Amino acid sequence: MSCIDAEASYQTLLAQILDAYGASFAAADGPVLAGIYSGGAWLAERLASDVGAKFFGVVNVSLHRDDYAKKGLHSQASPTTLPFDVNNRRIVLVDDVLHTGRTVRAAINELYDYGRPAAIELAVLAERSGREMPIEARFVGAHAQLDADTTLVLEQGLDKRFTFRVEPRVA
Repeated sequence: MSCIDAEASYQTLLAQILDAYGASFAAADGPVLAGIYSGGAWLAERLASDVGAKFFGVVNVSLHRDDYAKKGLHSQASPTTLPFDVNNRRIVLVDDVLHTGRTVRAAINELYDYGRPAAIELAVLAERSGREMPIEARFVGAHAQLDADTTLVLEQGLDKRFTFRVEPRVA
């Protein structure tokens, strides 16, 4: 099974976001980026630089995960940091892989803990089948066809370039 090219997917995702918003991320009342920790935060940081956004937020979904009782709080997770008012803002929520939709649901819950956005649009580097929630991304870098018993993992190099690797799913 060949893995998708994360850098090519990033360029596709960036082009879609720029087509939709152009330079409006630089405006005081423009849309804002919020990346889901950790892969989505890496993407949001790079997107912010590439679209001219002054800042970006990081969303930690740990407390809103439906498997929190089973997994607990990840010791390495950074807290949610949103350097903007969530109320009445258009938020582009960024994640690395959209699969079941459960992580995105948790991120939306976390955002609503901070206020009521005008809109939340999802941008993902890769989308795969197997949705359990009625969630769809507006911006998609690539569609991945993977076996159900595998996970697509984003890695970021020291040069900030992205790669994907496929590994067996851990139950």
